[in-house]
Amino acid sequence: MPVPSNTLRSALVVWLYAAAMVHLLVGLVLTWAGHSGLLDGYLLTIEQAFWATDVVPITARAQQVWWVAIFGATLQSFSLYMLALVRIGHRTKSPMAWGWLIAGIVLWAPQDMWISAQARVWSHLWVDSLALLTLLPPLIWLYRHDRRAIAVNNTPSESATP
Repeated sequence: MPVPSNTLRSALVVWLYAAAMVHLLVGLVLTWAGHSGLLDGYLLTIEQAFWATDVVPITARAQQVWWVAIFGATLQSFSLYMLALVRIGHRTKSPMAWGWLIAGIVLWAPQDMWISAQARVWSHLWVDSLALLTLLPPLIWLYRHDRRAIAVNNTPSESATP
């Protein structure tokens, strides 16, 4: 007996599409808004973590803007991969797509959190925690749901036995 269509599944997929789009938009902002003043508060927190003085060399800010722009471009690429995996998981109902997204997050988050904690950049820990709390539960649910659906669809029916 096939698993009935589930509105929760659809809502979680829409949530993941939205999360991927937010990653894309944030990546664009990080790449192109470094010199606009929009990121000054964020850049200041990073500078304060690495410079013990009130006077930060001008070259330090330029380097931070460059690093943030590079990270933004990487985040844009990640968001496209995320969009592709969400689409594949949604269309094929394959737990493998959700599993790869889970694996990527589980690989990224502890390292990012550890590196951020070492540098005392606490805002990253908050953002990483938010990402874990908003992405992992839906992904785990989708993985389990689609895996269960495959198992139900692949069990031999009683009428097929001779």
